[in-house]
Amino acid sequence: MEIFNFFTEHREMIYFVILSIFVGVEVIGGVPTVLHTPLMSGANAIHGVVIVGAIHVMLNVDTNNTLALVLGFLAVLLGTLNVVGGFVVTDRMLEMFKKK
Repeated sequence: MEIFNFFTEHREMIYFVILSIFVGVEVIGGVPTVLHTPLMSGANAIHGVVIVGAIHVMLNVDTNNTLALVLGFLAVLLGTLNVVGGFVVTDRMLEMFKKK
């Protein structure tokens, strides 16, 4: 019942997140393949900010708020995976330009 109350109280925020997902998919889908890897390496800084922000929010949330803690943990986990994956792809890209 608590989750239903959360959805009814934060309906506009949930609509905003869903709309953001659709806009993000459309924007990323329009990026040519040639530009994808350089943009990915630039996005690592943004994901680093997401990780720091999620940690900051998790430190200031009430310990009884399980939903916020779980979402914060997922944000840190997925942001870290994004940063590591971006660096791996960037490293592979830079390896192609090294002289043999």
